[in-house]
Amino acid sequence: MAIAAAAASSSSSLFPKYPCLSRNSPRLPQSLRFSSTIRAVTLQPAKSERNQTLELEGDLFSCPICYEPLIRKGPTGLTLGAIYRSGFKCRKCDKTYSSKDNYLDLTVISGLKDYTEVKPASTELFRSPFVSFLYERGWRQNFNRSGFPGPDEEFKMAQEYFKSAQGGLLVDVSCGSGLFSRKFAKSGTYSGVVALDFSENMLRQCYDFIKQDNTILTSNLALVRADVCRLPFASGFVDAVHAGAALHCWPSPSNAVAEISRILRSGGVFVGTTFLRYTSSTSLTGRVLREVMLIRIKSHLLSKCTLYLPLCSY
Repeated sequence: MAIAAAAASSSSSLFPKYPCLSRNSPRLPQSLRFSSTIRAVTLQPAKSERNQTLELEGDLFSCPICYEPLIRKGPTGLTLGAIYRSGFKCRKCDKTYSSKDNYLDLTVISGLKDYTEVKPASTELFRSPFVSFLYERGWRQNFNRSGFPGPDEEFKMAQEYFKSAQGGLLVDVSCGSGLFSRKFAKSGTYSGVVALDFSENMLRQCYDFIKQDNTILTSNLALVRADVCRLPFASGFVDAVHAGAALHCWPSPSNAVAEISRILRSGGVFVGTTFLRYTSSTSLTGRVLREVMLIRIKSHLLSKCTLYLPLCSY
């Protein structure tokens, strides 16, 4: 499998609505240097015969320890109320999982009282109640200074990339306060949306926003706490994964991308955006590290799914 250079007769046909992403654009150099605007990496997978209509009544979640499907006791469905009133148990590990503060905790340490997992500073920052509160009240709006076109335009771009996943299950990893999760749910494009984050406070903030919008309060939108390196889904179960401005916060991007590749069905789609500092003053070592990161991400996903990875400098 190789990068699809002949998938379209012209560069403009790849991204008709976003000419700055055309293959021949001067902002998309042939080398792996990153420009100050969005750059998209496109990989073409084999077509999948899988039915994209999600069966929400079955085993939706899996154990984050052994990946066995969880036994569910309670109402079916993916709505907030149904998930909150349900209990989950692993057949193999005999470990139980339940909802807390209107989100389902599917971390490895769920239910443990004597152990607290501490993540790197970039991850722990977003577990702060203060940062969680500010995220959609000024914090996220500043990203346009770093090349992000704004949430509305980013959502439109993601929806273009996710066309092949319509009617399926979308997981919004590192969803934060649910800015894009809510947009995906409100669009009605997917049979289910899972807003997933490691931050308890971000998920609480997401729930507060959902309560204010009656159009999605009873939609198939679930809040799940999980580690991006131990995603609670069976292999090949998910149709689409979104990670908005998140990759730079992950403790191990390569492990996280490997997990995303594992849960995606054949022909599934992963759309991720992130910050990459790359200027004329960037050291040679820094440039090489960023190039290696991009190559690793591409190699993890090349044989499994379609990858769209816009990269913005800061």
